[in-house]
Amino acid sequence: QVQLVESGGGLVQPGGSLRLSCAASRSINYMGWYRQAPGKQRELVASIDSGGRTNYVDSVKGRFTISRDNAKNTVYLQMNSLKPEDTAVYYCHRIGTGTWGQGTEVTVSS
Repeated sequence: QVQLVESGGGLVQPGGSLRLSCAASRSINYMGWYRQAPGKQRELVASIDSGGRTNYVDSVKGRFTISRDNAKNTVYLQMNSLKPEDTAVYYCHRIGTGTWGQGTEVTVSS
């Protein structure tokens, strides 16, 4: 069973940046970052496959970048130009499995 541990969340002002990390206990393939805001359903924000191909939800295109370091078994989410509506708990997920991280909270507020 792969273990996923997220880090990097926090409080940031609108327009600021954060980088989330998701460290896996062993090699991983198809990974995604999801988020869940209060009172809303969990949504896929970005995904990356083993070949490095990426996809993003429209609301974050041009602002967020998903990447991976296979040597470190780690997936990142670089978030720039953050908006209050990006406030949520962010989870990494091994797509196609039941494996989720514990989540890391991101709050965008002045």
